[in-house]
Amino acid sequence: MSVNGITGASDLYSAYSAQPVAPKDKPAEETAQTAKASEPEVGVVYEKSDAAATPGIYAKPDIVAQMKADAERRTAQLQSLVEKLISQQAGKADQANGSIWDMLRKGQVEVDPETRAQAQADIAEDGYWGVKQTSDRIVEFAQALAGDDPEKLGKMRDAFLKGYKMAEKTWGGKLPEISQKTYDAVLDKFDKLINGDVTQTQA
Repeated sequence: MSVNGITGASDLYSAYSAQPVAPKDKPAEETAQTAKASEPEVGVVYEKSDAAATPGIYAKPDIVAQMKADAERRTAQLQSLVEKLISQQAGKADQANGSIWDMLRKGQVEVDPETRAQAQADIAEDGYWGVKQTSDRIVEFAQALAGDDPEKLGKMRDAFLKGYKMAEKTWGGKLPEISQKTYDAVLDKFDKLINGDVTQTQA
């Protein structure tokens, strides 16, 4: 027998030996599946993302500008509210004292008894324009805009002070005593909220 013949037989044997041989009691298909299942599995590898490469909210100028604009808008809302409320409260106080705000403050026109009685009821301790209810409305509105964030509440407190100054300017001088008492009540409620003494406005 030639060497080539032996070599060829050897190669042929090697080719067949690589194939799974089915035992006599198992079909060839089942044996092939078993061999495939024994092959090592290759897992999927996930690379860790670079968190620093992901831009945060402060890297987006448009979002920051929008947040600042929103904060300024809320502050302006409170300032406007304070000016209107305090001015209206002062007007009611003037009516209760016998003259209508601005023109009637000079004594040119007298207030009728019915209007005066209603104004006196409005600025009473438990009246709509009284110290308690007016200060509650201001602080509750500020809370609705700022939540319980002490820093935001501090900005709302500053907005109240500016709004009160605007009301004084609109009024043309020192506001009536009831407005001054409301001023003190509002600041007291703001201080309690900012310091965490209360979670809601109280009398």
